[in-house]
Amino acid sequence: MSKKPKILYVEDDIYLSFVTKDNLEIKGYEIIWCEDGEQALATFSDNDFDLCIIDVMLPKLDGFSLAKAIRRENINIPILFLSAKSMKEDRIRGLEIGGDDYITKPFSIEELILKIEVFLKRSKVKSLKTVEKIIEIGNYRFDFANLELSENNISQRLTLREAELLNLLCQNRNKVLTREDILNKIWKDDSYFLSRSLDVFVSRLRKLLQNDPGLKIENIHGVGFIFKVEV
Repeated sequence: MSKKPKILYVEDDIYLSFVTKDNLEIKGYEIIWCEDGEQALATFSDNDFDLCIIDVMLPKLDGFSLAKAIRRENINIPILFLSAKSMKEDRIRGLEIGGDDYITKPFSIEELILKIEVFLKRSKVKSLKTVEKIIEIGNYRFDFANLELSENNISQRLTLREAELLNLLCQNRNKVLTREDILNKIWKDDSYFLSRSLDVFVSRLRKLLQNDPGLKIENIHGVGFIFKVEV
């Protein structure tokens, strides 16, 4: 019997938590529910989770602070934010601190399950890889299988989204990629909000690659991006 995916679910709305937890357990997930940020952080430290679902507005420790603390312990685990807020700034902030996706309340269980499955499937594919995929780009070594970017033997861990985007850019180096193509390949969606999210991830990759002037991710206005690699 295969192991059930184990999910940390943090939400202080008791009724919503009961309904969501019940539906996700019916779908075959093991759900550990916490109703405040401090409890969730302690629970995360004592367990091995496959994914985190975190509400932004939490008592004792807010969702963003919780996510930052989780990222310090585990850079790879997918983090999905839940929030009643629809402000673009709040969504972007969630992505900037290491979140992988964002769902605005009210949401459908079907939508939540779809996003969960996407991340679990990608994590499973990564863990099943037997041959490491190493890409040399400028002064860097990019280990996609282990989500690592190294320079002068100093390694930085990437989130799954960062690694997927960098891998796509590397496979298409010195070629123009449209926003729609990038969004559909990585997010399976090309909505306006996700287009703004893409800018956040591009900015993060630029910072990670900034020590090599021969590597540039350039914006092609109204079209997309080109990853220029000097050879």
